[in-house]
Amino acid sequence: MKNKNNIIQSITFIALFTALLSSCLNHLDRFPENETTGEDVYGTFDGYKGAIVKVYAANALSGNQGPSGKPDISGLDEGQYADFLRMFFNHQELPTDEAHCIWSQDDGITGLNNINFSSENPFSKGMYNRSIMNIMYVNEFLRNSTQSAVGGKGFDASQEGEIAYFRAEARFLRAFQYWVLMDIFGNPPFVTEETEMDILPEQIGRKDLFDYIESELKDIADNNQLKDPRTNEYGRVDKGAAWALLARLYLNAEVYTGTGKYSEAATYAEKVINAGYSLKDDYEQLFLANNNLNNPEVILSINYDGEKTRNFGGATFLINCGSNVDYQADYADVLLHYGIRDNANWSGYRARKEFMEKFAEGDKRNLFVGETPSIENAIDYKEGMATYKWRNITIDANGNWEYGSHIAYADNDFPLFRLAEIYLIYTEAVKRGGNGSAATALECINKLRERAFGGADNNYRSFNDVTMEDILNERGFELYWEGHRRTDLIRFNLFTGSGYIWEWKGGVRNGRSASAHYNIYPIPSSDIMANPNLKQNPNY
Repeated sequence: MKNKNNIIQSITFIALFTALLSSCLNHLDRFPENETTGEDVYGTFDGYKGAIVKVYAANALSGNQGPSGKPDISGLDEGQYADFLRMFFNHQELPTDEAHCIWSQDDGITGLNNINFSSENPFSKGMYNRSIMNIMYVNEFLRNSTQSAVGGKGFDASQEGEIAYFRAEARFLRAFQYWVLMDIFGNPPFVTEETEMDILPEQIGRKDLFDYIESELKDIADNNQLKDPRTNEYGRVDKGAAWALLARLYLNAEVYTGTGKYSEAATYAEKVINAGYSLKDDYEQLFLANNNLNNPEVILSINYDGEKTRNFGGATFLINCGSNVDYQADYADVLLHYGIRDNANWSGYRARKEFMEKFAEGDKRNLFVGETPSIENAIDYKEGMATYKWRNITIDANGNWEYGSHIAYADNDFPLFRLAEIYLIYTEAVKRGGNGSAATALECINKLRERAFGGADNNYRSFNDVTMEDILNERGFELYWEGHRRTDLIRFNLFTGSGYIWEWKGGVRNGRSASAHYNIYPIPSSDIMANPNLKQNPNY
């Protein structure tokens, strides 16, 4: 199905690295089996290219043998607890009004559903370890790709220049993982390629980590270390991705540091807006099996291919967790098919009533089916609404559809950043008082509504008519199940407390207030016990 002529798909995934395997964090059992040495990896240009592929692939795969076997992180089930996207989704969506999971028998699910987080939760251990594992891959690549390390190996100028781009891309991927850790855990351990290998890492404060992420992104983007927007291979980092992460970082700066940076958020969002991206005409097409094709909206994605990137997380999880065999039959005229035909229809995740009630009639982004919006029984799949946003099918202009490339594993790429989010960042940043154009902000949000409703009838007439609640709702309509909701609700001071109550918030049927300390997750107890330099987050 997919013919992706790019670095992510064209190079065989390889195991990294002897030095990494003996690093300072080995007490956390994060490290994969060693198959190659540093000399094997870094002796040729193809070796460097394969090494940067592994850095990217750590976001898409859970080990070196799909769908399981030879895991990156030992001691955790690869499909359930060790895939980046599955862990990120569960932490960002399950505690919110956008998702609820009936798999109460799975260790850790109930705590996430009910905003009752524990330092023993295996999902949080998986999220934390996966992000640190990915950072360690980057650090090892950076140690071996300095000018002094690359020089003398017989590479031509073009190859040395490409390796320099690899370095900047790796630094972005590390900054992104540190953003994940900062957003979810607040104060993680901090290591770079310059950290000594035989010491336990020190903890970094949230504000200091914010400053580090900011400086890294500005350096690689503003000093021309990355390729210009939309000039790199599909799935690789460019300046547009760095600007997008900076815009997201600045939008949440008040949460992370206590000081708002809304003008900066608008500035970097505007850089992306002016970089040549455009909205895809059909919202539904953004999330199908061929969403890598003719998609000018995506800035950076995690790439999946049913034949080449097999695991039980990623896009395969997003499709299966929300699908049900009865619904596939009952609503076939609407959803057509979920597109997975083997090990399919896991019947687990639904949206909650309060979120569904926000959609206006005629909004084409409302890709949900079901007959019972309210969840009275927390373990009944047919209560709540099921989304078919993610399906492993293609749909042509005439409505004809076909399966993806594999019966059990999905082709859908996951957008880490897309233009719609940037439009909403700009709109919100200006509304919160950041420097920018009210007319541009109004145009940004109305472009999304025009796509959603097929015309301008539901547009806002003036920027004064747009409320903060409208912006939060618009983010929900546009970005649900893409890993934004928890962060958004925290920024609006609605995730904990009693300002917004939804079904099963706090673990009771009608919902209740949750303590503010749940705005960040606890650092896993296994790491606290292993590293005396770490201090647990308050009230855990």
